[in-house]
Amino acid sequence: MFEILTLNKISKTGLDKLDGAKYTCSDSFEAPDAVLVRSASMHETVLPEKTVAIARAGAGVNNIPVDACSEKGVVVFNTPGANANAVKELVICGMLMASRKVGAAIDWAKTLKGEGANVGKLVEKGKSNFAGPEIMGKTLGVIGLGAIGALVADAAKALGMTVIGYDPFAAKDKFSFKVVDTLDEVYAESDYITLHLPLNDGTRGMINADSISAMKDGIRILNFARGELVDSDAIIAALESGKAAAYVTDFPTDAQLGVDGVTAIPHLGASTPESEENCAAMAAVELADYLEKGVIKNSVNLPNTDLPADFECRTCFIHKEDSSFAANAAAKAAESGAAVKNLFSASKKGMGYTVVDTDKPFDTAVDGAIRVRTI
Repeated sequence: MFEILTLNKISKTGLDKLDGAKYTCSDSFEAPDAVLVRSASMHETVLPEKTVAIARAGAGVNNIPVDACSEKGVVVFNTPGANANAVKELVICGMLMASRKVGAAIDWAKTLKGEGANVGKLVEKGKSNFAGPEIMGKTLGVIGLGAIGALVADAAKALGMTVIGYDPFAAKDKFSFKVVDTLDEVYAESDYITLHLPLNDGTRGMINADSISAMKDGIRILNFARGELVDSDAIIAALESGKAAAYVTDFPTDAQLGVDGVTAIPHLGASTPESEENCAAMAAVELADYLEKGVIKNSVNLPNTDLPADFECRTCFIHKEDSSFAANAAAKAAESGAAVKNLFSASKKGMGYTVVDTDKPFDTAVDGAIRVRTI
């Protein structure tokens, strides 16, 4: 029986993907085989030796100490694309709110409570303060063309916008809109910019005073990816000077709250029942495939596998990237008198994963192995 620790409330749809005859789930296991998590921070968590995998029901893994997990041979999964539609819909909503000052207009309308028959006249008198442009015919720059960015781009096109995209890792010919080679091109051409890329040392603070200065006057920026992608002081200064017309963020800071032009949303991007179910279901299936069959799909620290469904005895090694490890593991099997039926080996980000299918168990003491599991 596999024990799965749940660090957040996980959708029943996801938990139902785990066979009750093989799995038990609880939020109180001290030494689980694996962990299912949504937003809870695991950076202070001390993982027991028994724990072999963590599945994040969502795309970002900033709440998980991935490097530390790799050092202990713990596979970290995420669920790319499972919440993409939910985020896409909120991005479109945010873009419309930024254009028409909808949030500020609603807040102002609330102040008319108690004016009785004068409300209609006051509305007509005050509405000009909240006028804004239509999005049709405007240019949207999409930075990051993964699952969410691509959906946002398609939705914007359907609404009559011109779309340009930037993603150094994406194939240009797979998209129906212009993909440019540099961020400067996005900055120069866009009326709206939406961010859909991970937070790392190369992207932290990418929207800053310098990059904003390269944008059109009156730029509207949407950030539904990670708050730290945008330098908070720089965006506030741009709004105050009029260089930026609006900033819509799902990750507001204390300094941004109440600033004119900021639409602060409390991290609602993936907060739909459909998204939570999709993410939980994908995460549960990823864990089950790995625990029962050694199959890896959608791991952020180890390579995807292509393994046969049927096997007699499967031994899975996690190790540092080493081109000779697979041969050494096969040799160890042969020395033990085990016939090798299938051999898989691949690496990712300096970590290696080798799987040896044999007709019987063998001596798994292979130099360099961080973790060994025999299924």
